[in-house]
Amino acid sequence: MKEFKYVVQDELGLHARPAGLLVKEAAKYKSAVTLDSGVKKADAKRIMAVMSMGVKKGVEVTVTIEGEDEDTAFEAIQKFFQENL
Repeated sequence: MKEFKYVVQDELGLHARPAGLLVKEAAKYKSAVTLDSGVKKADAKRIMAVMSMGVKKGVEVTVTIEGEDEDTAFEAIQKFFQENL
């Protein structure tokens, strides 16, 4: 299991467009990818679950990745957060 924390920088938070891109990125991997805002948790492969978290700018999200390709997924998803959120 690998995890990292990220503070959302996007002015609009984790809104529809980046949530959709995140789901597409997470779906590339067999590993389970979970987001935890401290208030809600969500499967990063489910768009409605991610959007229902209501993550705003400045909120710290813990991303947990667990599974057979977690090393590859960890690198890619961490890079995704830094470039898109």
